[in-house]
Amino acid sequence: MSSDYLNEAQRQLEICNACRYCEGYCSVFPAIARNQSFTEGTISQLANLCHDCRGCYYACQYIEPHEFNLNIPKVMSEIRYETWKRHSWPRGFSSLYDRSGVMIGGLVTLTIALLLYLALNIRPESGEGFYAFISHGTMLAIFIPSFIGPLIIVYLSIQRYWISIGGGKVHMVDILSTCKSIVAMQNLAGGHGDGCNFEKKDEYTNARKWFHQATVLGFLMCFASTCSGTILHYGFDLEAPYGLFSLPKLFGVPGGIILCLGTGGLAWLKLRADTHLGRKATWGGEMAFVLLLFFVSATGLLLYAFTNSSAVEILLPIHLGSVLCFFLLLPYSKMVHGFYRIAALIKDSSEIRQTAD
Repeated sequence: MSSDYLNEAQRQLEICNACRYCEGYCSVFPAIARNQSFTEGTISQLANLCHDCRGCYYACQYIEPHEFNLNIPKVMSEIRYETWKRHSWPRGFSSLYDRSGVMIGGLVTLTIALLLYLALNIRPESGEGFYAFISHGTMLAIFIPSFIGPLIIVYLSIQRYWISIGGGKVHMVDILSTCKSIVAMQNLAGGHGDGCNFEKKDEYTNARKWFHQATVLGFLMCFASTCSGTILHYGFDLEAPYGLFSLPKLFGVPGGIILCLGTGGLAWLKLRADTHLGRKATWGGEMAFVLLLFFVSATGLLLYAFTNSSAVEILLPIHLGSVLCFFLLLPYSKMVHGFYRIAALIKDSSEIRQTAD
């Protein structure tokens, strides 16, 4: 980790630890109070525990123009970036994605869509629905490695991160506590329960919490749709496309709509947020992730709407290309923050439990 970022983080955290005005705002400040010193591992843990609600900045009496010049959201953003890039592989591509995320996301999606469109011109001899355009075997050959490979990279990254923050044996009670925090979006509610200050500065709002919850719920429903379709295909020999009242569509259609609303809302809030409280160099990569996830859900809904039309020949490769792009960029996009934050919440729960004991 860069010594400049590390030293600046230590300086600011030591001031926060002496002040403790924000101790009730989120999980970060009680965690700060449990530490007498701030090592690199401790700082990485605190940075990934931070949900970037920015309430502490607007409540702080030591921000610029005070000589202390505190900006905890920005320094936490810098450390998170350093942490993710330090543990990611390959590092060079990860940094390139953050600098030019919108361009790379768009180009990769268009390239993959073009390749898939060319593949569609080599029609299988038989097949119904989507499989009349591209065979089931071809889909498996493309997507299984593209799904498993990035997850392996993410797993290895989180494993290295867990070791670096001194994480030990994981206990079920800590996992349950973390799940409760994630479902409630506890750290986006603020210590007062009125929300955070992400897009309205010194005014509280729950908009970011709601859009985050919609994004997570929509994504999980779309994943459930894929899983149920897999079960129907292999367990009951029922091939896609499925009817409106089938499990894949009962999960997928509302899930896609909710995901569109969630990601669209997050993109809107990001445009309203104060950029000097985050890492400007990663803004493009973060926005690219949100827009890509929106595009995945939107094209999926369009594909369902035009299932029995000639538009499928165009919509299918575009949708599959965006999904493939999403999976391949998973270890380097903003999506990876969820995995790091889960690990940080588990570690925090463990520290709280050990302190209570």
